[in-house]
Amino acid sequence: MEQSNLSFWQNHSVNFLEMALQSDRREVLNNPDGFGRVGREECGDMLEVYLMIRDGVIHTAGFETNGCLYVVACANTVTCLVQGKAVAEAMNISSEDVMAFLETLPEKEKHCADLAVAGLRAAIAEAREMERSPWKKAYRESKMSYGRPRPRT
Repeated sequence: MEQSNLSFWQNHSVNFLEMALQSDRREVLNNPDGFGRVGREECGDMLEVYLMIRDGVIHTAGFETNGCLYVVACANTVTCLVQGKAVAEAMNISSEDVMAFLETLPEKEKHCADLAVAGLRAAIAEAREMERSPWKKAYRESKMSYGRPRPRT
């Protein structure tokens, strides 16, 4: 193994490596209660976060992204941290919480943690909106892109 490849593995915590490589939360949830899509123009990364909420508690969280390994690690961390939490509590998760959990996210990749938290907050905001106006949920499907047919133009 080349030294540069070896140093990548040695320079990252077990938490970071698990979140970067684990794929069980990387899924598009059908008919989610909350959906958030965020992107970053500088690199073209897009992230979609999906939430299933039962009695005010996040029952299931999933995500899909076209982003790099750092975005995957951060999105996976966010979906892990919110599982089983009350929606109000999940809203308080910060980029710093994500970075602390991962332990070895490079400072120059903090924008990936920011993106993951923004996706979570967008999904929570939409879930709250859908709770107030449930009829809007039927019209929302056309906004989702991963694993879904695109709307006809």
